[in-house]
Formats: sequence, structure tokens, C-alpha cells
Amino acid sequence: MPDILKDVVEFIKENFIMGRSDAQIDPDESLIESGIMDSTGVLELVEYLEATYGIKIEDEELIPENLETVNNIVNFLKTKGIS
Repeated sequence: MPDILKDVVEFIKENFIMGRSDAQIDPDESLIESGIMDSTGVLELVEYLEATYGIKIEDEELIPENLETVNNIVNFLKTKGIS
């Protein structure tokens, strides 16, 4: 069983928080509003999630309720059958 939260946080740290591997990410903090990711980053995140978990994220699923925070991402993946 994958540790979704850990995997998502690691991806964000490695790809969006350059040079700060010890940075803490609040799982309820908006990744956009905090400046961690921008719209291009969201697309990179979607590509990562699709490749890592073998899912397809539809255009209509690209909404803040699914992808704005780490916890939203984890909960969204659970709705796609990933646990």
C-alpha cells in the first residue's frame, strides 16, 4: 500500500521547493496561495499523479477541491481507488 501523503509531499519538495529539502509543508495549506506551486506546477503534479498511480485525471477534475492542498490531493486519489 503506497504512502500517498509521503509520496506527494516528497514530489512537491523535490520539484517546487528548490534547495530546501527540510522544508515543512502543511497538508492543509493552499499550494497555490502559499507560492509553492503555480498553474504550470499543477500540470506537473497532475502528470506525476497519473504516471505514479496509473490514473487518468479528467479536465473537469482539475479543481481546487481536488488539488489545492496535500490533503485534498490525498483524498482525491482515494476517490480514484488509490489507498
